[in-house]
Amino acid sequence: MNREELLKAARPILFNTDMVKAILDGKKTETRRTMKPQPWNIGQGKDECRHEKGFFDTGKNEWACRQCGCGIIPMKGGSYFHAPYQPEDILYVRETWQHLYELDGNEEIIDGTGRYYYAATDQLPCNGYIDSRGVSHENIPWKPSIHMPKEAARIFLKVTNIRPERLQDIDDNGVVAEGLQIGDPFDELWNSTVKKADQDRYGWDANPWVWVINFKRLESEGKQ
Repeated sequence: MNREELLKAARPILFNTDMVKAILDGKKTETRRTMKPQPWNIGQGKDECRHEKGFFDTGKNEWACRQCGCGIIPMKGGSYFHAPYQPEDILYVRETWQHLYELDGNEEIIDGTGRYYYAATDQLPCNGYIDSRGVSHENIPWKPSIHMPKEAARIFLKVTNIRPERLQDIDDNGVVAEGLQIGDPFDELWNSTVKKADQDRYGWDANPWVWVINFKRLESEGKQ
């Protein structure tokens, strides 16, 4: 797949700057994302089922409870919980970024010189800039990953596996695959990604169900 094909197929996934560095260094091959809504006490007619025995894949990446066999999200006629991604899905990384132009001697934008910069690998070349509308700015800020346009994507990932798991079930292999070293406080890393208002539901101590997503990085032209 060339870049155009990757962009057409890819779906977004956000990473902070440290995790982008870990991906680029080849250290991070796994990420955890909170299951929303949490699959507790919503079994079909089994109000106390907390799915403690985990889930099994019924096929086509649809998951059901090992304990009672129910679909996790009860709808008309029953349903299964669908993972946010499936194996073979292509993802593009949204990361902290900026877009700048070169200026001529009269402080005018030079057409065609606009380029993207990335906080994980780049330093901004100046203290001020003029945007595409000709508006001057001082103290250039990095732009948050959530606002990165798809056309700025430079990192593409292919999902190799996905499964549901309780957050605190992570082991040493999982910590390493997350881009850390054995002994590093994964609980602190996790909590840093959870809003303060959501800590009681999705923080480390809450031990929520999460999707464990394994991936491998694709080269810029889509070669593995």
